Parts: sequence; C-alpha cells; structure tokens
Amino acid sequence: MIDLNDADSRDAAAGEFVLGTLDDADRATFAAALAQDRALQAAVYAWQDRLLALSARAAPAAPPAQGWARIEQTLDAAAQPTRRTEIATRAPWWQALRLWQGVSALAVAASVFLAVLVLSRPPEPAGTRWLAVLQSPQDRSTGWIVEVQAGGTLRLVPVGDSAPVPAGRALQFWTKPEDAAGPTSLGLVRAGQTLQMPVSRLPAVGARQLFEITLEPENGSPIDRPTGPILYVGSTVPL
Repeated sequence: MIDLNDADSRDAAAGEFVLGTLDDADRATFAAALAQDRALQAAVYAWQDRLLALSARAAPAAPPAQGWARIEQTLDAAAQPTRRTEIATRAPWWQALRLWQGVSALAVAASVFLAVLVLSRPPEPAGTRWLAVLQSPQDRSTGWIVEVQAGGTLRLVPVGDSAPVPAGRALQFWTKPEDAAGPTSLGLVRAGQTLQMPVSRLPAVGARQLFEITLEPENGSPIDRPTGPILYVGSTVPL
C-alpha cells in the first residue's frame, strides 16, 4: 500500500505510475490524489522526462520495407478515414505503459519521415528545425507528424488512417517542453486535416519536447491539462 504522506514513497509511486506497474488499488489511490495535488503532478512530469531520455539509448531498428510506399502515399495529403471502429476508451495518457515502451522507436521513424519531408517540400529559410512523429501508445501506428521551424511555424500533418471521433468528443493538441511543469494546450484539431500555427503560440521549442493528441469533450479539456486518453504522442528530434 503506497503512503502518499511520505516523500520517498510519493516519488517512487510517481515513477511506478508512469511505468504502469502499480497494482489496481494503488493506481486508483494515486490517480485520485493526482487530480488535486500539483506537487504530485510535477513528480509525474519529472519521471516522464527521466524515462523519455532513457529511450535514446535503445538500439535502432530498421523500418519495414513497405514503409516508404506508405509514407509517399500519405504525407502532405489529407488522410481519409477508412476504419469503421470507434476509438475505444483508454487509460489517461500519463498511465500508458506502452507510451514509454514505444517512444524508443520514434527516432528511427523520424529519420524516415524526415527524408520524405526534405524531398517533397520546397526549401525553407535557415533556422533550427525539429521533427516529432506521433504514434499510438496502443499499437505504435503513426498518426501525425509535427514539424517546427524556429521563429517560424509549426505544422501538424496527418498521416495514415484515422478512426472516427465519437460524437460529443474532440481531438486536442498539447505540448510539453522537456523541463516544463505540465502540458500546454495548442487547441483542437480535426482528424485528417493539417494544422499550422506560429511558433510564438508554444511555451518553448526544443529537443525531446513532447507533443500529444488526446480525446477530450467536444469543446476541449475543461482544465489546464488533458482529461481524456492519449491517442498519439511523440517527442522532437533536431534536424
């Protein structure tokens, strides 16, 4: 049984909560406290940053041979929904164990998408750029690409198939710089549609910055953090 009144126990529980290794009773206790405890939320975000950094040590894996064909067919084109199953209810994004298991594949995927972006788009003004490939924590399928140009614009580009959004729900776009205390909303997005915004809307821009899309009420999260399940997540790599 976790003791949230003890500092060491709180921190250890935050780490296990991010990894998804708490048992059902402790997870329920922790989640209830997390909704009201800002310090506990900060501990969870700190553990996310630590564990995400470890993913950079994972050995690279070769992308599937059919990946190029799929990328060329879908990049910079509005994705048409083909799946007929609705998005299932999922655990809150900070509880997703597969989120942390899947992040290690992002650097390899990013390099593949980067090559296509460079070949398919006209040159942009000089400046630091970052790329994030957003994948589903459940099946690691790629749903979106985030491309950021320092001092310029952010582009959120849909790729692949997207499931229909249930009635009364909406997709919300979030970002969290590596050392930020919590995520910042970048607004609602439409499935299959490219979104572009000035970088000045972001709290910061840098490497290992998280971007994610969650399923929220139709008018967006009523609070300053996600309330629904994470659908796609990824972190930036510099170009």
